[in-house]
Amino acid sequence: MNTRARVIVAISALMLVLTFFLPIWSISLQAPQYPEGLGLHIYINEVTGAKPHNLDSINELNHYIGMKAITPESIPELKIMPYIIVFLILFGLLGAVTGKKKLVEAWIVMFIVLAIAGLVDFYMWEYHYGHNLSADAPIKIPGMSYQPPLIGSEKLLNITATSLPFIGSFVIFISIAMSAFSLLLKPKEKIKD
Repeated sequence: MNTRARVIVAISALMLVLTFFLPIWSISLQAPQYPEGLGLHIYINEVTGAKPHNLDSINELNHYIGMKAITPESIPELKIMPYIIVFLILFGLLGAVTGKKKLVEAWIVMFIVLAIAGLVDFYMWEYHYGHNLSADAPIKIPGMSYQPPLIGSEKLLNITATSLPFIGSFVIFISIAMSAFSLLLKPKEKIKD
């Protein structure tokens, strides 16, 4: 790999530091009783309300339909993800420093596999929360589940749930795209005397 390609890979790897500060996913809820809307921001290491007290309000709504409370400390992925991101940063930097194309290719493949695994895991998390409802819930509708969509919008009773990638996901996508682009750069030919 030429120097320019190696710099691009290094920048791509270091960009992932931003995922510690930017949410990677957003879930918003629109309902008549909450005209300003409610929302969740999901980071690699925490889940917060989009606005102060949103998480508490969402947990209160979820209680009525029998969903478990969303408590960030009970979600193991939030403890594991920071280590995965640090590993990806270091692996990417190793590829940039050594300039070995095979290492960068392996990094990109690993990156994509982990991203797909993350999406599958997130879908399963949503499924678990939306389907495993308490039998003691104040509001029970036979056959009704409350799983928000993985990507897109869906009406759940009188609430419209929208789930979309957020800023951190775009950082990840740009990082992968830049790394893939670096593999297309050809080394400069030496000028013969």
